[in-house]
Amino acid sequence: MIVRRTSLFPAPRQEVFSRLQRLETLQYIAAPYATFTPVDGQKSAAWQIGSTTSYRFKLFGFIPFGTHVIRIERFDMDVIQSREHNEHVQVWDHRITLLERNGQTEYTDEVEIKAGWKTVFIWLWAQAFYAHRQRRWIRLLGVC
Repeated sequence: MIVRRTSLFPAPRQEVFSRLQRLETLQYIAAPYATFTPVDGQKSAAWQIGSTTSYRFKLFGFIPFGTHVIRIERFDMDVIQSREHNEHVQVWDHRITLLERNGQTEYTDEVEIKAGWKTVFIWLWAQAFYAHRQRRWIRLLGVC
């Protein structure tokens, strides 16, 4: 199943891309729906093409949901593409697209989810999660 959501962010594409490179951004936009704590204790993101990072993932900050693994396949100002999974979700392939729109950024999350019989439930949660993430992005960018 696919989750797709697009929003217009009140910031130039370069600023959005710069913030995408920070672990703190992921942690801020995901909370409180999800928390990501690096397994190796790193304090910053190491996202680059070919990198793989692992996070202790908790739903709503307190329900353990396994180790979430993110492998970066593409990371540039146009598209960020990752292959992700954890013990409960075999496929969580995430593509972020950034388009410049008159000094603002059209931001799209597109995620393919495969989790066996749990897919529909994970997909429903992901619909709410990505709507929340994009609202948090707008709030984050609006206070800069």
